[in-house]
Amino acid sequence: MDLFDAAEMENASGRPLADRMRPRALEEFYGQNAILGEGKILRKSIQQGRVFSMLFWGPPGTGKSTLAKIIATKCRCRFVPMSAVSAGVKEIKELAKEARDNRKYANTATILFLDEIHRFSRSQQDYLLPHVEDGTLTLIGATTENPSFEINSALLSRLRVFILEPLTDEEIEAILQRAVSDATRGLGKLALTCPNDVLGLISHLSHGDARCALNILELASREALAGTPRMMTRDHILEAAQKTSLIYDKKGEQHYNLISALHKSLRDSDPDAGLYWLGRMLEGGEDPLFIARRLVRFASEDVGLASPKALEQAVAGYQACQFVGMPECSLALAQVVVFLATAPKSNALEKGYILVKEEIERSGHLPAPLHLRNAPTKLMKDVGYGEGYQYAHDLPDAVVAQEHLPEPILGKRFYEPTDRGFEQTIKERMEVIRRKKEELISPKGKQRREVD
Repeated sequence: MDLFDAAEMENASGRPLADRMRPRALEEFYGQNAILGEGKILRKSIQQGRVFSMLFWGPPGTGKSTLAKIIATKCRCRFVPMSAVSAGVKEIKELAKEARDNRKYANTATILFLDEIHRFSRSQQDYLLPHVEDGTLTLIGATTENPSFEINSALLSRLRVFILEPLTDEEIEAILQRAVSDATRGLGKLALTCPNDVLGLISHLSHGDARCALNILELASREALAGTPRMMTRDHILEAAQKTSLIYDKKGEQHYNLISALHKSLRDSDPDAGLYWLGRMLEGGEDPLFIARRLVRFASEDVGLASPKALEQAVAGYQACQFVGMPECSLALAQVVVFLATAPKSNALEKGYILVKEEIERSGHLPAPLHLRNAPTKLMKDVGYGEGYQYAHDLPDAVVAQEHLPEPILGKRFYEPTDRGFEQTIKERMEVIRRKKEELISPKGKQRREVD
């Protein structure tokens, strides 16, 4: 690559390709048809030059900051970008004063584009609120995090939330084709050949992130220009991309989305999906002990006594993670995932415990029946502790006809086993025990017990 080519690569400005190719109007913007399609409120507002405070929520490289700039340009507003990482109350205070002056003397509205708005503290968000509420600032926030968790409800209620999705492979390829052919801002003057399958590989590696795709294209172009002919190959792409990093934030929403996908796949008895979501989390850097803990919970919550070994498997998987760590423990977790996915399912334990919590909330802390209380002292015996208690092992089949719940809730049933897996056996055993208890408390049963 000669000096002329190098100059063309940098477009005589030193700006990266992703920045040079940033769309400047809606006509150049790819994707997000759900919010920018014909007739959608955001598209109509932009076309009519109307602007309001809003929040763009979506993963990196989906066009959040670009869309904000297009809005400001179309609506003829002053555009002030800030990052919540570095901006604070002082900067907002100064900007609000300038915005009031601009509106008063120049009749110009000010758009504050606040990137990573989720990084603003609660107090900083509270300070921003009145300036948004009275129209001094039109706020366009951008976040990769779920705003329900990160944005004050008062501020969130004054913002229209738009969700931006990862771009499709076709949309990424269209962006790349434009960058390759554009002779003004892109690589069009370099006479570079980029086969469709190569652009498709870039699209696949970028995971819906246009900025990532353009960065890979730019780096690969440098390698391709050094060869003869000037043709970009899959090797150039793989060299530029190195190992793609999976989109996974251990502390963000993806953390909860993927563990939810894993849990629901296991509940629906899908071992293939279970293994996939396990792999997504582990290869993305998730703590294996976090996954192991959730599998232990799943074993009781969704399998329960339908397969009593489920909890043993899950606990053993947790211990394996502690013993050997990653990457060795990945197979242990895979074993647990497949076992839980293919095990019979029952949520009878969870339902029973929920009923218990509801009963405690309703009836309060009821005292234990006297006959179930220990009586280690003479005084406790004298007041009736332990009186009338029947020791199960002294009776046939170890079945006794005595109550164990407080009197106000006698007869309550919390655990109802299903007909699935080992719970079918438990259900049959419980029915046998109930029949024997009924026999013991019947007049004939009482008489037989007295004779015994």
